[in-house]
Amino acid sequence: MTSWLLGTSIMLIHLLGIVSAVMALMSSRTSQGAVAWIISLLTFPYVALPAYWFFGRPRFYGYVTARGARDNVLRRVLVRYRHNIKPHLSLPTSTDIQAVEQLAMMPLTKGNSADLLIDGEATFASLFEGIDQAKDYLLLQFFIVRNDALGKRLQHHLIKAAQRGVRVYFLYDEVGSRKLNDGFLNEMVKEGVEVKAFRSSRGFKHRFQLNFRNHRKIAVVDGKQGWVGGFNVGVEYLGQNPRHGPWRDTHLALSGPCVLGLQEAFWEDWHWATGEVITLNWHAESHPQDDHHVVIVPSGPADKQDTASLLIQQLIHSANERLWVTSPYFVPDQGVQDALRLAAMRGVDVRVMIPERPDHLLVFLSAFSFLPDMLRAGVKIYRYLPGFLHQKVMLIDSSAATVGTINLDNRSFRLNFEITAFIPSTVFASKVHAMLEQDFAQCRRVTIDEISQRPMWKKVISRAAYLTAPIQ
Repeated sequence: MTSWLLGTSIMLIHLLGIVSAVMALMSSRTSQGAVAWIISLLTFPYVALPAYWFFGRPRFYGYVTARGARDNVLRRVLVRYRHNIKPHLSLPTSTDIQAVEQLAMMPLTKGNSADLLIDGEATFASLFEGIDQAKDYLLLQFFIVRNDALGKRLQHHLIKAAQRGVRVYFLYDEVGSRKLNDGFLNEMVKEGVEVKAFRSSRGFKHRFQLNFRNHRKIAVVDGKQGWVGGFNVGVEYLGQNPRHGPWRDTHLALSGPCVLGLQEAFWEDWHWATGEVITLNWHAESHPQDDHHVVIVPSGPADKQDTASLLIQQLIHSANERLWVTSPYFVPDQGVQDALRLAAMRGVDVRVMIPERPDHLLVFLSAFSFLPDMLRAGVKIYRYLPGFLHQKVMLIDSSAATVGTINLDNRSFRLNFEITAFIPSTVFASKVHAMLEQDFAQCRRVTIDEISQRPMWKKVISRAAYLTAPIQ
């Protein structure tokens, strides 16, 4: 009887392995991923089966976007909002901008202000000032929130806002903020703050969606002011953690019609987390002084296409003179690697800035496996020396720039919910250019000899680490 049960169990596991291999064949986003899963599931089903079901799912199911839905409350509100925003729309001046619009499924708006916030003190001073000015509602979303000195300062401002009658909606990722204790959250709830976790595995139906994260950082005040960029909430983002040292990051303060794009992304995330459709201000107001054009680009695993990866590739292909990129995690997929190399080969000044000090060892090691090809093609790789580099910024020629949450790795391209502001403005691009010039002055340039002369055992480890790139 025991041997019969054992034999039956083995047969069942192998049968499930075959079924899962077929699912991987039909649903994996890349051929490399499909081959890897199929071989693993057929050869080592005892290990590969649980790994596939928790880490191999290619799509995030159950998430509803207003842009994609055909007949629901979100869609009906969106139709009214898009009607209100029509006077603030701008026609794309190039097919490159048009492509970004189509990827974002959001419009290019005019009449916006966009101010760079360089490093933590400037960012949180701006954010806290905006929170204190709120009259109707506040939308706050972060990937990481810590119960430390900075977290308590944010908590204080949110509680004060709630006490004066402002509706406060606070959303955090349950994985990124897994160390956040209930006491911190309950104190806000007690004072009237609406607090929710973004749980990718919400409910039994979505129990296998553990590998997805909400990496967005969004703040919106009354539908008029917004913030987006690289900063989470913790003292390390102010450079107060000795392990990381000085923290280099960039955020963006926005006002004008584009803020409604940030609001829409939060609104959809809140709907997933709670099932609620909250009432917000959807009437756009142009900024009286500035006139930046902005497209807000949300991306994530619920998209029908790989929005983040396609966005990066589009921006690379659109560059003619200069493409400067900063990313703390640099393990791009093959399409982005090829685009970077081709840009360098056609004479574009392609520079990639990454940290000297890693905070994720696998990501750090993985880069060594493909950097030689990058360097040989003419891509210039720089390592930032003073501390940890965390900003996610791109400069395209002298005409456009992006600030957002997308890292150049598979997790940001396919597993995370992300958001980026694309700003086709020469004035804004000149400010980003000046900022990045100062950053590059504090970097060292990586050489081909440095990479190629590493010991063989280090090269083997790097190749092995690169195999884990799809789930890093």
